[in-house]
Amino acid sequence: MAKVVLVVDMLKGFLEPGHNLYCGDDCRDIIPNVRTMLERERAAGSSIFFICDNHEPDDLEFRIFPTHCVKGTEETEVIPELSKFVTEHNVVPKNRYSGFFNTVLERELNALNPEMVIVCGVCTDICVLHTVADARNRDYPVEIPTDCVATFNPDAHKWALDHIDKILGASLVRAITLGTGS
Repeated sequence: MAKVVLVVDMLKGFLEPGHNLYCGDDCRDIIPNVRTMLERERAAGSSIFFICDNHEPDDLEFRIFPTHCVKGTEETEVIPELSKFVTEHNVVPKNRYSGFFNTVLERELNALNPEMVIVCGVCTDICVLHTVADARNRDYPVEIPTDCVATFNPDAHKWALDHIDKILGASLVRAITLGTGS
């Protein structure tokens, strides 16, 4: 059994300035870590899936958050720094916080039967958290490389990591030690 990496919302709409839900310059700091981790995991034979916000123009989520990542716009595209890892078969569009809700992700993971699911991306306290919760609810062991997740608010980031660790039971690791047992 291999590992599966879920790359959550590493999209232009969240990580490039000028978009309604730009996460901020601090969130961009994780990009090199995510790229390095993906290179290592791909070389190790892990499967990689990009879990990507992709909303209808009238999505009800826009009552809570500004309009973002509308189908057919550049905001739904994976950032250029990670685009070399994108294939025609590893992008999973989503329209809710969890990568499992009304997507093909559960079917893909069932087919792969991974020994571990690694979740990285943005936002730690929103889509990363909900995707981790749903993976754990399906009894997958989950690792979160803490240097490969970020969000708008440092307090929310800390709270989400604490919740992921203590309540959801996922393992918090650093990408540089990911999978080494340290």
